[in-house]
Amino acid sequence: MIKFILVFILFLSAKLYCQSFNISGRVTDSEFNPIPGVNIVLSNLSKGDATDEKGKYEIKNLSPGNYEIEFSAIGYAKKKLKVTVANKSITLNVILYSEPIKTDEILVTAGKYEQKKSELPVSAEIIQGSFLTERNFRNLELAMRYVPGVTMTEDQISIRGSSGYSRGVGARALVTIDGLPFYTGDTGEIVWEMIPTTEIQRVEIIKGAASSLYGSSAIGGVVNAITKEISKFPRTMVNTFYGFYDKPHYKEWDWSGKYRPFNGLTFSHSNTFGDLGFNISFTRLEDLSYRRDDFSKKYIGFLKMNYKLNQSSDITFLANTFNKKGGSFLYWKDSRNALVNSEFVTTNRIETNRYLFGLAYKNILDKNSILYLKGNYYRNNFIDNGAPANVSTSHLYRLETQLTSSIDENIIVSSGAEVIPSKVNSSLFGNPKAFTAGIYSAADFKFNFPLIISIGLRYDYGKIDTLESSGSLSPKLGLNYRFTDNFILRSSIGTGFRNPSLAEAFTSTSTSGITVKPNPKIKPERNITFEIGFNYSIQSLIEFDLSVFQNEYFEMIEASVDPRDGLIFFNNLLRARIQGLEFGSTINIISGILKAGFSYSYLNSKDLEKNLSLKYRPRQTINSSIEFTNWHFGVGIFFKYQSRVDEIDNELIDLGIVRDGKLRVPVYQTDVSLSYDLISLNIPLAFYFNVKNLFNYNYVELVGNLRPIRNFSFGFNLIL
Repeated sequence: MIKFILVFILFLSAKLYCQSFNISGRVTDSEFNPIPGVNIVLSNLSKGDATDEKGKYEIKNLSPGNYEIEFSAIGYAKKKLKVTVANKSITLNVILYSEPIKTDEILVTAGKYEQKKSELPVSAEIIQGSFLTERNFRNLELAMRYVPGVTMTEDQISIRGSSGYSRGVGARALVTIDGLPFYTGDTGEIVWEMIPTTEIQRVEIIKGAASSLYGSSAIGGVVNAITKEISKFPRTMVNTFYGFYDKPHYKEWDWSGKYRPFNGLTFSHSNTFGDLGFNISFTRLEDLSYRRDDFSKKYIGFLKMNYKLNQSSDITFLANTFNKKGGSFLYWKDSRNALVNSEFVTTNRIETNRYLFGLAYKNILDKNSILYLKGNYYRNNFIDNGAPANVSTSHLYRLETQLTSSIDENIIVSSGAEVIPSKVNSSLFGNPKAFTAGIYSAADFKFNFPLIISIGLRYDYGKIDTLESSGSLSPKLGLNYRFTDNFILRSSIGTGFRNPSLAEAFTSTSTSGITVKPNPKIKPERNITFEIGFNYSIQSLIEFDLSVFQNEYFEMIEASVDPRDGLIFFNNLLRARIQGLEFGSTINIISGILKAGFSYSYLNSKDLEKNLSLKYRPRQTINSSIEFTNWHFGVGIFFKYQSRVDEIDNELIDLGIVRDGKLRVPVYQTDVSLSYDLISLNIPLAFYFNVKNLFNYNYVELVGNLRPIRNFSFGFNLIL
């Protein structure tokens, strides 16, 4: 009997040992998008697999035992896991986190074609779309505050000190979505909140004058929001969040006695049927605000369709709609009533409707040439509850053609032309029209030794209604030299220009204690920008980047008070000089698990005629972060310091419009972000928790306008 039992046990053991099992699963990024081409290898064995286009893999015929499995893909941190195969097959789903070798990232904005970041002659930054989702950013403007060399004064962007604040009139950085310009035809402002952040794949920021390719408004740089690629299979996403503002630091400021909530919900779907693919999404955002009269409800619609005409050509249609109803907060009543509008503010209800439609045709003529045709229409309408109401409707049209050719393997040329007519019907600006046209060409030359020379030239013609027509010639020259695999030197010099917006030339209104008059003599502003920088990296472990720059501005447009009548108008006032440096570093302390980032910017901006600092340009800015990701859990701590600005809108204070307006302090803000995903349970769901302004620090970016107090938000991202 004992002998029989021993034989039976040996038989079962042998049978179990002879059995084979599988390890299978799916590999995705942090937003549960499948990652094709991931290499999966079992350490010390010659077995492995690679993921397909849906991110799936399977390693077959494994005996019971302990295994170490490694997942690796270009642009992602490697992940090693230990698994035990006992008496059944295993499903192992994995998330890989983005960890590109920064200098090898691909950009399309700098030269209007795909280039490695390491080959650019100018400084550039990239924001990944996952950063926006994980931190519950529903406005791209909020994320821009964490980019080295970029400062935000409320919703106005300044790249390397290019802008101060003109209350939504004019912009010195060109913002685009998939290359389509995103400024309004009347004020020329950037409507950040219209861009659907859940649809962004990445954001590319080019620093310094880019008028040689992009014309007017790119005098300070370019921000290009690139939307997500269309999925090849059905993909539905539900993204939502809920949050609230904490009580103000001082009881005198607590005008409502409640925790003021905010929330958002997005539904999106992507799929491909044969040659037709699409992304579609709808977003609803609501914010009851920490400031009185500053509530808002927003609705954002987005549609991206691509149809493949044949093997060499396709056409893409883009639609972005935005509706907003809400209040407005211009400046406080006084420092004891910092969250209550001034009695001078008579307009506090605004309705806005904006529509952007774009069409892009791409044709691969041959293996060396690509032809692009792009056209778009941007309609902007707003109305307030003033007495009488301020109403404006603007129409901006744009048509561009571009040809990119490889003359040989060492020369790439991009040439094109564009026309931009616009017209306005407004109670504020009248009924002016504008027309601009430009023609450009740029080339990159590579040599047998590691040098790249970039040259470019663009001519623009502009006519703004009754103003005199103007012409602008914008050349550029850039050099990129790779001393070693790890050390790259870059340098560039170029010119930029900006035509005044219709609002700067023709505004005539009296509201909220301010009277603005038109200036029919206003002229374009111009600049010359120079930078030199280097990048040093040690594989993907550590990277340092340093740049020094100088910008010379001529006839810079600023709002000022006319001493003859006390009225505000926009004029060519300044001969300005902006000098500075930027330093940034990224350290992967534990690859794929723990990383740290640090950046420092110094800015010396001067009005050369008055020998004063330019308004709203902080001298020093520091951004730092440390992020941990492992065991399906993530935590990040983000800190920002910004020195107290030297000059502000003293005119508003001197006229008695903004009481206690001189109060301002340096910025110290700390944010905390937590995340957890359920991918290990085969559930494509991730949770996010954020605390912004952790220590409830009170500061202003704009005179009499307190930035958000401490707030908490919880959200999740579900892929169906």
